Amino acid sequence: MMTPDDLSLLLPRPRLQQLAREWLAEDAPWLDFAGWAATRGGCKINEEAVLLCKSPGVLAGGPFFQAVCEEVGCTVNWHETDGTWLEPITRVATVQGRINDILIAERPALNALSRISGIATQAREVTQRAKATGWMGQVTGTRKTTPGFRLAEKYALLVGGAGTHRYGISDLLMLKDNHVWAMGGVSQALAGVRSLAGLTLKVEVECRSLEEALEAAEAGADIIMLDNLPAESLHAAALSVKTRYPAVIVEASGGISSHNLLQFLGPHVDMISMGCLTQRPQSIDFSLKLKQGLQGQFLTPDS
Repeated sequence: MMTPDDLSLLLPRPRLQQLAREWLAEDAPWLDFAGWAATRGGCKINEEAVLLCKSPGVLAGGPFFQAVCEEVGCTVNWHETDGTWLEPITRVATVQGRINDILIAERPALNALSRISGIATQAREVTQRAKATGWMGQVTGTRKTTPGFRLAEKYALLVGGAGTHRYGISDLLMLKDNHVWAMGGVSQALAGVRSLAGLTLKVEVECRSLEEALEAAEAGADIIMLDNLPAESLHAAALSVKTRYPAVIVEASGGISSHNLLQFLGPHVDMISMGCLTQRPQSIDFSLKLKQGLQGQFLTPDS
């Protein structure tokens, strides 16, 4: 059931279908002998399977799980919604369809759901820790995502309460150190991108020192990323930038993890970006079991 703030509405249906097809084609490119055999020997062709959560975490990725199931002709009836905190053992959804179709969808669908939920869980943990201090800024992810899985990982960040930062290289123009070096300096790099992008796109500059940050702000940068600065130096630089350029957004990045996050929170830091949110999540454990096989285990006969 959809809610007014249902984040699944952000996801383009054609892209979901495309991803589902790609994942299924990767896992099942040829003949499915085991699936065929499962329909033999008196087994029912049409079956019902139960999606179970077996470790604590935030449920995220339902639209991706459903897209895989629907691609093979199965239907999904959800008992829990994305964003819900789950404890083991929770019955999350019921999948109905031909037995061989359920079996062929099982692993790609579970892989997506487990990883997306893991990212959302880590994002929620970090954002809640930051908010508990009274900090008014935003924790975001980065572009350090798994190739081919970025849409799912960015969606996971949102479900977990974090920001996505930029999706790709065109929705926010970021000048990193290599750009600056290639173009001869911060001011030259900013002038170069502004000559093409105009004023409709924001420009962020990665800065390794207060001097670079002030030069970038003076040259018209919208966002200053203070990258890989120790916490004490970071806060001093952020104060200097905000004092002279109060409208500039200050971002802290580089080596920030859940262990040292609190050191980088401060009144002059607007945003903290963390690559670890998508690089090192602990997947949430889900399984998909035929209902008759669960009697006497996780479910009662009437469940």
